[in-house]
Formats: sequence, C-alpha cells, structure tokens
Amino acid sequence: MDINAVIDDAEQKQFTNSMVRKWLHEVRDALYDAEDLLEEIDYEFSKSELKAEFQCSASKVSSIESKMIQLLDDLESLLDQKLVQDFKISSDVGSGLANSVLGKRNESSSLVTQEVIYGRDDDKKIILNWLTSDNGNHNQLSILCIIVGMGGMGKTTLAQHVYNDLIIEAKFAIKAWVCVSDEFDVFKLTKAILEGIHQSTDDSRNLEMVQGRLKESLTGRKFLLVLDDVWNEDRDQRKSLQTSLKYGAKGSKILVTTRNNEVVSTLESNNIHQLEKLQENYSWQVFAKHAIQDDNSKLNSELKEIGMKILEKCQGLPLALETVGSLLQSKSSVGEWEGVLRSNIWDLPTENSKIIPALLLSYYHLPSHLKRCFAYCAIFPKGHVFVKESLILSWMAENFLHSYQQSKSLEDVGEQYFNDLLSRSFFQRSIGLFDIDFVMHDLLNDLAKYVSGEMCYRLGVDRPGSIPTTTRHFSMVKNHVDCDEYRSLCDAKRLRTFLCISRNCGMSIQDLISNFKCLRLLSLSKCQNIKEVPDTIADLIHLRSLDLSLTRIKRLPNSICSLYNLQVLKLEKCIHLKELPSTLHELPNLRRLELTKTY
Repeated sequence: MDINAVIDDAEQKQFTNSMVRKWLHEVRDALYDAEDLLEEIDYEFSKSELKAEFQCSASKVSSIESKMIQLLDDLESLLDQKLVQDFKISSDVGSGLANSVLGKRNESSSLVTQEVIYGRDDDKKIILNWLTSDNGNHNQLSILCIIVGMGGMGKTTLAQHVYNDLIIEAKFAIKAWVCVSDEFDVFKLTKAILEGIHQSTDDSRNLEMVQGRLKESLTGRKFLLVLDDVWNEDRDQRKSLQTSLKYGAKGSKILVTTRNNEVVSTLESNNIHQLEKLQENYSWQVFAKHAIQDDNSKLNSELKEIGMKILEKCQGLPLALETVGSLLQSKSSVGEWEGVLRSNIWDLPTENSKIIPALLLSYYHLPSHLKRCFAYCAIFPKGHVFVKESLILSWMAENFLHSYQQSKSLEDVGEQYFNDLLSRSFFQRSIGLFDIDFVMHDLLNDLAKYVSGEMCYRLGVDRPGSIPTTTRHFSMVKNHVDCDEYRSLCDAKRLRTFLCISRNCGMSIQDLISNFKCLRLLSLSKCQNIKEVPDTIADLIHLRSLDLSLTRIKRLPNSICSLYNLQVLKLEKCIHLKELPSTLHELPNLRRLELTKTY
C-alpha cells in the first residue's frame, strides 16, 4: 500500500467525512511520534560520533525499543486494511470536500495588500465622497459609513485603498485602523485605537484610564477610524466604545466593514454601501492576471472558452478569481483546465461555511510538501504580518524542507516553497516600507486552521478551553496565562513549536524546557520575563531554532553547545549579554548566528 497516496486521498475525504478527518489526524499524530523517536536515535548516534565513543545505557536502549514497538503497533492498527476500506480510503486519489470550519479571521492592517484593484473605482469614489463630505449634523460625531459584503468580496482591500488615499491624508489629522472581528471587547478595542493613533504600545490597565487617554488624544482633532470586520450586534457595547470618540473635531468619520447584515441593521447610518460581485469584464481581468503569465492575446480560443466557464463558477468573488487563476498558472494544457472546470468541488454547499469551494480547490491541487508548509501558517495570530525569511527558517526547523540536489541549500528550497505559495495567492505582499512583509487573507487563514486541525493552537485567538494534547505548534498571543491555561498548556507535552508573539511567554524558560522536550523551534523574542538560560537547555535535543532576541539574558550556559541539532540562534539586541560560550561555533549544524555585539 502507498501510504502517501492513502493519506493524500484521506486529505480530500476529510472535508465530507468526520471519521476520515479523525483517522487522518491520528495517523499524522503517530507519524510525528515516529519522527521524534527516529530523531532521538539519530541524536544519540551523532553525539557518540562526536565524542568518538558510544555511550547508551541499557535502560535507554530498552526505552527506545519499547517506544518503537508501540509506534509500529499504532501505525499498523491505523493502516489496517479493513479500517481503510470502511472509510473507502484508497491509494487511488478520489475526490472530497468541504465542511464548515471554525476559527476566527486573520486580522487586517491598514497596509495595502494589492496595488491595483479591478472594478472598484466607482465604489472607492462613493466611500471617499462620504468620508470627505462636510454635509450632515455637525453637533455630533458624523454617523458611520459602512461597507457590507460577503467574505472574499474585497471589503478590506477597498477600505485599505481608501484609507491610504492622498485625499484622506490631507483631510484628517489622525487616522487609526482596528480589526474588530468576533470579539467586541470595549477595553481592548479602545486600547487598540489609542495604540493605532500613537503607533506605540499603551499600558492602560482599565477602561477608565484608556478612555481618558483616548479623549485627550482626540479632543479638537479631526480623525478617521476604520473598524474592519465588525460582527457584534450589541448597541450598548458600541455606544461604550464611542464614549471617547465624541470628543473629536467636527467632521470626524468612522468607516465600518462587515459581512453581517444584522450589524448593518443596528447601526444608525444612511451611508451603507453594498459591495457587489465583480462584473464579467473585471472578473476576467483579475482571473487573467493570475492565470496567464504572458499577454492575454496569446491564450488560445479553447483555453479562453474553458476559462470563461471557470469564471462563472467563481461568481465574481475577487479572492476566488485570484486563487483559481493562480492555480491554473502552472497548468497549460486543455485537459488540465478541463479537470479544474469539472471538479466536483464546485458543487459543495457553502451554507454555514467560511471556506468557499475555489479555495478548497486550490488547496487540493497543492503538492503535499506545500500543504504541510501552508497548514503550519495556522500558527499565526490575528494581525500578524510575517517576514519571508523568518517563515522559511521556521519551516527548516520543523524539517519541512527537503533538497534532492546537493548544490541547493535548504534556504534555497524554502525560498522556492515560499514563492510557490505566493504565486498561488496563498500569501499576499503587505505593501509598505519593506518588501519582506507578507500577510494571509482571512479566508485563507480559516482554511489553514481547518486543515491543520488540532496541530496548531493560538492562545488568545482560538476558542478558549483546554489546549489539545495533540497540539504540536503553539503560539502565545496574550500577555498572561491563567491557572487553567497554564495547566492545560503543560499537558501538551509534544509541542514542536513555541512561538511567543506577546511580551510575556507565560512561564519561565525552565518550565518550558522541563515540559516540552520535543521542541524544534523556541522563539522568545521580546519576552521581558526571560532573564537567564538554565543549563538544562541541553535537554532540548531536538531544538533547531532558538530566538532570544530583545530579552534580558546576561549569559548563555556552556551546555548550549550540546545542542547538536541547533541550526539557528538569534541573539539580536540582547543588551545585557556579556559573553558567549567559546565552543559555540563548533556546533556541527549551526547555519546562522544572529547577534548584536554588546561585549
């Protein structure tokens, strides 16, 4: 039996069969355990070779042997022919597809993700006119302007272009962009508005304090506030949010985007703009831009006819047109385009689903190595703008990159993987000061979260409750961890990734080491509670990437030189760090050492 083909078929069937989905995650879990064990064995041999001796106790050998027998039994059970036949999983790739998906949207930012938007010139003029008009009641904050439309329609992209227009720059003294999403927390949103205005972190500890500071910042000044992706229908909460906003100068405006028509009905506004699907000619421009590398005129009539039929199935949704167009860019034959057109994925019901068929189709056509890299991106929290090089190094730490040419480095392989996902529109450039920043569309983030299942968990973003013990990739988004969360996190013993994006990782580095022995990537950058690295860091035998940048560490223990698998060590701007172990450069697999010398 071809295990890769079986898993590939199961990946498709998981969208319509919850039992297959459960089975698939159990297989992945067992394979992860097998990989951990094999790396443990490899580590022991590498260690002994470097020391020119073999030292492995009888108890160690017995332990490894016992684990191997158990793993083989688990895999044999999961791949039992009867079980596979019951689920109708085979090595002949079939068809599957989509179910409803749970998860929150990927937070937006004001940075323009697309330099050109097709078919939205009139929409943009309408919104700009509303925002710059001086008509209305000047005795109160100007009533909200609303952009409403279904997911993937381009509401956020339109709002970004409006927000960054030179007319807006000249009209308003202050601008702020806040992504609201599912959780409408007045304190957090008020704080986010204040931080958006000042472009710095605010340390307000209660609502009264933060509202007072916002009032002070806005008094007598004309502002534009964008509230992107509003879902909450509670009038009282929105009125509480507006408490400080009423102190802005006359002519201040608030622009809201939402998918929820119930939200629109509760907002007191005459300025409601329904964003419609793209007309056929604009749909073709979006589709062709991504599907055809050369001039449109070079497309033969047969492919164009098929392309127009695919266009109809995308139903004028910009995101669908982009992703399917990008999928077809690598397919040049009539048969390949016909295959996409005839896929039964198009027939899946979209009710109660955040994942539209076009996105599932694009994921379905990804090669397996790109599926794994894409699913890993579910670790990113809301609003995370990621750097290309950092993501590639993360993939490398997780052993996702494989080079079959000696002349090609792992970094080069990662670059190719990244560019492949970018060309397929799974990533988008974040147009700003740098060309190295990228984002994911909210619906693609939903897709990544769905296909990753319990493998990825974001504390502070994902639904609260017990962290699944099968979680392998974890990100810390909030600045504190309560007792229940701490206990739950400690039970997720097999974490491979611990990525801290907040300023406090929620536990000491000693606790991290003692609880998570399988870590490949440990990123504690900017964590102010990290002041020392204990000798027990050597217990993380699988560790490939360690980021301690902008922490308060003063020294690194000599035991860090026992991390034979370590590939990346980041120590940038560690101003208290006075010395490095003398043998650090002798680590056999260290590929990158990033530091700001302070000694």
